[in-house]
Amino acid sequence: MILSLLFLFLLCPKVVGKRTQYKCRLEHYFPEGYYKDGDLVIGALLSQYLTYDIAESFKRQPPLAYSLDAYPLTRNYQHVLALVYAIEEINKNPNLLPNITLGFHIHENYFSERKTYECSLSILSGRDRTTPNYTCRKPKKLIATIGGLKSISTIQMANILGIYKIPQISYGSPGAAFSDKTLSPFLYHTAPNEVLQTVGITRLVLYFGWTWIGVIASGNAEGENFILNLKKEFVQKGICIAFMEMLAKRPTDEIKWKIKEKMSSCNIIVLYGATDFLIWVKISLESYAISGKVLITTCQWDFQSSVTSLHLGFSSFHGTLSFTLHTSEILGFREFLQSIRLSKYPDDIFMKYFWMAAFHCFIPSIDSGSMFWPLCTGNERMQDLPSFKLEFQTLGLSYNIYKAVYAIARALHEAHSSRYILKHLDDSPRHMMYSIKPWKVPQSTCTKSCLPGYQKITIEGKPVCCFACFPCPEGRFSNHKDADHCEKCLEDQYPNPSKDNCIPKPIIFLSFREPLGIGISSVAGSLFLITALVLGTFVKYHDTPIVKASNRNLTYILLISLMLCFLCSLLFVGQPGSVTCLLRQTAFGIIFSASVSCVLAKTVTVVLAFMVTKPGNRVRKLVGIKLTSSIIISCTVTQVVICIIWLGSSPPFPDFDMKSEANHIILKCNEGATPMFYIVLGYMGFLAIVSFTMAFLARRLPDAFNEAKFITFSMLMFCSVWISFIPTYLSTSGKYMVAVEVFSILASSAALLGCIFSPKCYVIVVRPDRNTRNKLLKKVNSGIKKL
Repeated sequence: MILSLLFLFLLCPKVVGKRTQYKCRLEHYFPEGYYKDGDLVIGALLSQYLTYDIAESFKRQPPLAYSLDAYPLTRNYQHVLALVYAIEEINKNPNLLPNITLGFHIHENYFSERKTYECSLSILSGRDRTTPNYTCRKPKKLIATIGGLKSISTIQMANILGIYKIPQISYGSPGAAFSDKTLSPFLYHTAPNEVLQTVGITRLVLYFGWTWIGVIASGNAEGENFILNLKKEFVQKGICIAFMEMLAKRPTDEIKWKIKEKMSSCNIIVLYGATDFLIWVKISLESYAISGKVLITTCQWDFQSSVTSLHLGFSSFHGTLSFTLHTSEILGFREFLQSIRLSKYPDDIFMKYFWMAAFHCFIPSIDSGSMFWPLCTGNERMQDLPSFKLEFQTLGLSYNIYKAVYAIARALHEAHSSRYILKHLDDSPRHMMYSIKPWKVPQSTCTKSCLPGYQKITIEGKPVCCFACFPCPEGRFSNHKDADHCEKCLEDQYPNPSKDNCIPKPIIFLSFREPLGIGISSVAGSLFLITALVLGTFVKYHDTPIVKASNRNLTYILLISLMLCFLCSLLFVGQPGSVTCLLRQTAFGIIFSASVSCVLAKTVTVVLAFMVTKPGNRVRKLVGIKLTSSIIISCTVTQVVICIIWLGSSPPFPDFDMKSEANHIILKCNEGATPMFYIVLGYMGFLAIVSFTMAFLARRLPDAFNEAKFITFSMLMFCSVWISFIPTYLSTSGKYMVAVEVFSILASSAALLGCIFSPKCYVIVVRPDRNTRNKLLKKVNSGIKKL
């Protein structure tokens, strides 16, 4: 405010009491603007012409009048016509402002700060020359103002108009500086704060998967605030800024080359600034042949107007995405534009300059234009103009001006009715919209995206958008691009070979249909048949000396137990069920205990039989069926009791194992109380060790009783199998655990069958000459002599 007053003081150093003695003024193309009288006047500062700023050196007194090398932005003339159309529409409405006509006073500020101050003073002074602190119109005739397009222009207008408490409505997007209402209490807006556009830009780049973005902004406070807000949004969403530059309108060659070098690695450029800044920056970038880039601009820039009207092509850029204000079509406005003729508004000085620039014709009364152009006839039609010169659809800024005029009219209507106090007129749209037409979307990333099945790995010293891609580790997957980390599948699923999806795990178990199950079943069946054949042989030759000497009853029980052992191994093959899980381990434990107890009984019988041969030995009374039956029954019943306790406390049950194998679900029998399972095995081991010990002690008995040697060897193999079973069983998983146990059952049972019965079957079948009483007694006598 102080600077503004100081500017006025320096501009007009000789202030006297009478108005006619003011001689200071500034000249421009439209010294009086476009004025239409009315009971109340609405002032407006619009921007239709682009000019170079003239930097004063202050080494000499600046000229009071200067000329401008202006470039017309013909599409912006729609802003003037929107205001004129709104005023005419309101004046024709008898219900809105009865007995009151509205006028307007429109000035052009050329996007210039200096002209904005001057035009603000001119609006206050009236139609005559600019006279600071004086007005040539009736008191209180200026009711409100509309402007400006740039944030800085809006602030400059507010600095002057706020002194006189003149309401001001901005039709451009307000910057962050307008967040504090106390600084500009008479300023209102028709557009949302431009800070919201940073959210829209962030969503836009994420939609296209762009994470490597360059930012160019105007070198002022507004550009700095925009970059801070945009950077905040980018950081939250994981978007990296490749480079960030704040430029003046006309950057130096050194800066241009610097930007060109930085833009070589980035395809997406966010460009922020007012229309005049953006146009000159684009001209500078095009002059250095920076091509193949996509621009993202804010709603401050009407890209089509500011580029094509200057005869600049689009070849340098791959495309431009521009945000725009929410716009509704003004009813009847298109027909109004089509009805415009050069003679319709003779006082509209803007129309003449627009007409020459748009139709490339010459008006002799205006000292402007090209003498090589044809004369303007006045019959040229607006609808013949291309859209880059004049748009017949309502532009966003035109719609804002139209809303601003109606906001003033409604406020006057309510004030006239004594029911309204002028409040905040921010009739901002609900949201901003941008349309995206189909086109080949370029890529703008620091590194190529990680495909599904890979995860991002940060590179030390690089931005988060620069990363390396590594395949997902085993058991994990990623099903989208640029995954920060790979995830685990659900328990019943596993990653496919490309690790970009999860597929259901197949359920597996030791089946009769697979090779392993077929092999086990075949071996078990073969051993069962062999055992049955041995049993049949012993039954057939039950009266022979060798069968009698080996205790026929124990032999039959042992062979039947071994047959059942081979059959119980088949319980471990096939789909586990409730019944099979209950029978597997219990049947195996009881039958095996019976088999080992038979071996133990045979060993005890052999030892006692030799002791009986000694005269006067009292052990003779112990030898017999009662002793062997007691051993078998007691040993087997003990295992039965252990199994009953197991089933009563925590019985086995079918269960799904999803963790042992990464790619399969194992259907198995859960042992329930695992310690009980090892007690069952431990008890069988105890019986085997006792039997092995006694057989080892009886290994030197006479040849007639050499069954002890065979039992010793068989129990040695039996114990070896089950001792090696424990670490092997614990180190495997899934169906192979079942296979290990079945192998142990078959191997240990086959060891008992082979070691104990194969020598006897050999004598019975192949060497029947040895299966005689004489041969047996001869061996006994020779064995006794050796002892």
